[in-house]
Amino acid sequence: MADLSAGDTKLVQYLNEAYGLEKRLETALQAHIALTTRPPYKKRLKEHLSETKRHSREVKQRIKQLGGTAETVSAPGPEPIAEAAQAVVAGAQKAVALAQGPLHALRGTGEDEKQLKNAKTEYASEAEEIATYTAIEALAEALGDRDTQRLARSIRRDEERMSSFLEKEIPRLTKAVVKAEVPASERRSSRATASSKAKPTVAKRSPVTKAKAKTKAVGGNSRAVAKAKAAAKRRPARSAA
Repeated sequence: MADLSAGDTKLVQYLNEAYGLEKRLETALQAHIALTTRPPYKKRLKEHLSETKRHSREVKQRIKQLGGTAETVSAPGPEPIAEAAQAVVAGAQKAVALAQGPLHALRGTGEDEKQLKNAKTEYASEAEEIATYTAIEALAEALGDRDTQRLARSIRRDEERMSSFLEKEIPRLTKAVVKAEVPASERRSSRATASSKAKPTVAKRSPVTKAKAKTKAVGGNSRAVAKAKAAAKRRPARSAA
């Protein structure tokens, strides 16, 4: 690696952190796509896999333009030794990511729950990437590096769109789990239906019945008024004091 200024060294460090995230997500997405059966979700994962591969290329290219070397971990020591260490660590990270595929296949009690757990993992990964690119964007702005700033902003927006998709997809996947694994009698819609059936019915009076009741009430009031007037007439008039 060529001698870099303090600012460029820090940029390369942050960009390499992003590069490592992109490479790990790349492998994880491939495993998740193989386990996904919901068509809209699978389609979006494939689209984001293409975006993730592009992000890796763009970040790697920017690191080289700054005079750095694209790597997934910072290894101390002479350059030949560091490069060998990078290869070993990168291979180990890829092996771990590949192993996650079979492990993720064991998640949950059914197909729907496996997809839900994968979606939650992806959502957490997007949050980490958004934070990473936000930091790169702010650092590049502080150093006056507009090219790195624009790149970080562009990738961050891609990650935010994916995060927004997952935020909406997770409730849908959760409802699919409920439908697949929870008896219909225990679901809210079934309970609401049962509750409405259990409510006592109140007999409605016909318009004719209502009219008769009203007439009766009015007649009763008229008789009461007549009796009051008759009683008043029968009372002896009070003499003036």
